[in-house]
Amino acid sequence: MKILVTGATGFTGSIVVPLLLAKGWEVACFLRETSDTSCLPINKVELRYGDLKDKNSLVEALEGRDVLVNIASLGFGNSSNIVEAAKESGVQRALFFSTTSIYTTLNPDSKAIRLEAERLIKESGIPYTIIRPTMIYGSSRDRNLCKFIKFIKLSPVFPVFGSGEYQLQPVFVGDLAQGVASILSTDQTIDQAYNLSGGSVLTLNQFVREISDSLGKRTWLLHLPPDPFIWFLSLLEGANLKFPLKSEQIQRFNEHKAFSHQKAYNDFGYAPRSFAEGLSIELKEMGLSDD
Repeated sequence: MKILVTGATGFTGSIVVPLLLAKGWEVACFLRETSDTSCLPINKVELRYGDLKDKNSLVEALEGRDVLVNIASLGFGNSSNIVEAAKESGVQRALFFSTTSIYTTLNPDSKAIRLEAERLIKESGIPYTIIRPTMIYGSSRDRNLCKFIKFIKLSPVFPVFGSGEYQLQPVFVGDLAQGVASILSTDQTIDQAYNLSGGSVLTLNQFVREISDSLGKRTWLLHLPPDPFIWFLSLLEGANLKFPLKSEQIQRFNEHKAFSHQKAYNDFGYAPRSFAEGLSIELKEMGLSDD
């Protein structure tokens, strides 16, 4: 199998690429000339340069490839170029990373962009598979869990905007990578979409306590009413003022973000590890655990 991977230098891509190579497949990575390739096994992959905004460069990069694995975000409006390039190049199948955030009850611009991307993919005629991960974690390179860990390590207090009883289901990046390899090895996954969630469902309160306990800390959960903070942050955002926390993030933590992966288990044996196991791996990678 000859594969082209987009988003290969990102956190998830850098884990997926070595696993594809371990399967004995030939991997080329599509990236910008300025991309940092230090996270890739350079001596084992081919580098093909271009930009997702330039469809022709992607068509050229897909030459001689059987499969497209698109890990690059569908939320930036490049999906039309990606889908058209895949069609023109005649790939035998394509796997696209989407996200379970399309299920949010909110209506951020990114939701409409991603829903449109999924529609284009499904109507393209390309043999496709769409995967929708929940919150991805797994090392200090992730954009999610490591921030929680660092904050909880430093602060005795963790602010929770709302009850903290809404559910999360974080997914370990290695389980996603294994899922990609399994999907590409299974014809039953063609023209299907899957939610790929983690092995544990936790409330935000449980999530914080589990991190705190693993760090050997006692953390006080300070529950705050979300509405005043949402209003204040919305004012700042309307004035284009930067703040580490966004109003949408507070709103998202007050809706359930747990999704069944039963269909993925049935079709290709997807069985993600528990949050406790994944957290232990991340803490060790960050030098915060002796285990």
